[in-house]
Amino acid sequence: MAVFDTHAPASFTGRIGQFFASVVATVAAWNDARVTRNALSELSDRELDDIGLSRGDIENIR
Repeated sequence: MAVFDTHAPASFTGRIGQFFASVVATVAAWNDARVTRNALSELSDRELDDIGLSRGDIENIR
């Protein structure tokens, strides 16, 4: 019985694709954090206290 291996080693184009996928994921995560910080900035101090945050905690959200 013969075995045919379909898993080739990572090619140069595969690594480029992984690189761009990583860049896209990083930008998406940055944008999610930005949107979250903007939304939290619009809350009052009392609302922030209700969820266990202070105004100074907002800038540390990543």
